[in-house]
Amino acid sequence: IIWAIVILLSILSILVVYSATGTLVYQAKDVDTEQYLFKHSKLVLASLVVMWLAHKIPYRKYALYARLFMFLSIPLLLITYLYGSTINEANRWLVIPVINQTFQPSDLAKLSLIAALAAMLAKRQSNIKDLTGTLLPIIISIGIISALIGMANMSTAILLLITCLLIMFIGRVPMQHLALVVMVGIIGLSVAMMTGQRKDTFMTRIETFLDSKDDDSKVPFQAEQSYIAIATGGITGKGPGNSEQRNTLPHPYSDFIYAIILEEYGMVGGVSVLFLYLALLYRGMRIVANSNKAFGGLLSAGLSFALVIQALVNMAVAVGLGPITGLPLPLLSMGGTSLIFTGTALGIILSVSRGDHQEEGSASGETSKKGNQLRTA
Repeated sequence: IIWAIVILLSILSILVVYSATGTLVYQAKDVDTEQYLFKHSKLVLASLVVMWLAHKIPYRKYALYARLFMFLSIPLLLITYLYGSTINEANRWLVIPVINQTFQPSDLAKLSLIAALAAMLAKRQSNIKDLTGTLLPIIISIGIISALIGMANMSTAILLLITCLLIMFIGRVPMQHLALVVMVGIIGLSVAMMTGQRKDTFMTRIETFLDSKDDDSKVPFQAEQSYIAIATGGITGKGPGNSEQRNTLPHPYSDFIYAIILEEYGMVGGVSVLFLYLALLYRGMRIVANSNKAFGGLLSAGLSFALVIQALVNMAVAVGLGPITGLPLPLLSMGGTSLIFTGTALGIILSVSRGDHQEEGSASGETSKKGNQLRTA
């Protein structure tokens, strides 16, 4: 079912990105319309391949990989903040040599922190209430990585903190300790915001969103164009490739791709996409419920929450339920390595499911073998 959901969203992504990148082709002038189509299609295919490879690796090995990549991501985040590519007044990207492809170290940090947090909680279930020995290393890890991400990308840092709190809640961390994590997180993110690159933008977006609720004239340009796209889409939409707002809506192929989906495929398409993400969350939670190992359950829960919460926030922004964040829509927005990291996360979720099924099969086989031996005796 997870494979079916991912393939459906991937097909829709190729269609909508091909439609929404028409403005990029027009601005570049010397670029043909198929260039973005082929590039995005290759990345989608690569993410599916990575997803398949990740699901073949036994999920217990990700506990070791997570710690290594979590420690690696800390200097990468610092290097990116100091020397990374500057886009929209923030250093979020590093360029991979040879292939000349940009990637956001925050994607690596987010994925590795969630997996490492699941491993630490699973290992310490017997003394989960020990603040010094169990929770202090966890709080330090969450605080450092969230603060480093928040200096250039506050919305991603906030979502990561929320995801970590959900994992800790499922991992039976006492409520008073969760409250401590919230306090530390708020302090850390506040310091990151005050010293980071996007302080003015972050505060302005929140103020503008609050003011726009009382005064329609203060609605940001991006949000206004998104509302027009949604309103003109109607129930069934204008049809694939017939969007008009893609020519005026900023970033219609990434941040506001959901508005283009609603314009071209209407309310039917928008609700269908929402249903697919909720179905993905449901399947992830089914894996958690059926998992017989703490690490597998916490890992699947954390990655499922991270993907679906980001999707819900992106869709909420497009329809005016939240301030503009700049977060892409997982599996649908045009992106580079973000698609690869999304495929990796989904592959890990499938690896947990695959591992649990294999253990159940081997356990039932052992039971059957012992039963046959008793009957023979």
